[in-house]
Amino acid sequence: QVQLVESGGGLVQAGGSLRLSCARSGRTFSHDVLGWFRQAPGKERAFVAAISRRYGSTRYADSVKDRFIISGDNAKNTVDLQMNGLKPEDTAVYYCAAQPAWHRVSVVNWKAYDSWGQGTQVTVSS
Repeated sequence: QVQLVESGGGLVQAGGSLRLSCARSGRTFSHDVLGWFRQAPGKERAFVAAISRRYGSTRYADSVKDRFIISGDNAKNTVDLQMNGLKPEDTAVYYCAAQPAWHRVSVVNWKAYDSWGQGTQVTVSS
């Protein structure tokens, strides 16, 4: 099992930036994929971005492409999400999650992830 702890959420004005960080511990080598998901009130959990710890491959949701950047530091066992050009519709609780292997279909599916952090709130004011 992998333990995940998010940090870095907060309140920001539209157009601003925030950087989320996810610290991993436990059996980190058993899980290659780290993903970020978000859930707004009354909405389903949605894929944001993912990265392969082993290969550095990344994938983004269309809604955040060109604004968000996911990056990993294997030495520190952290994965960050740099969020630029934030919009009010980015407001949500953001979760870090891990799954064992990179697959084109499963990487965007929250049900394929078996380890989750507690979430961090991001609020973007207009």
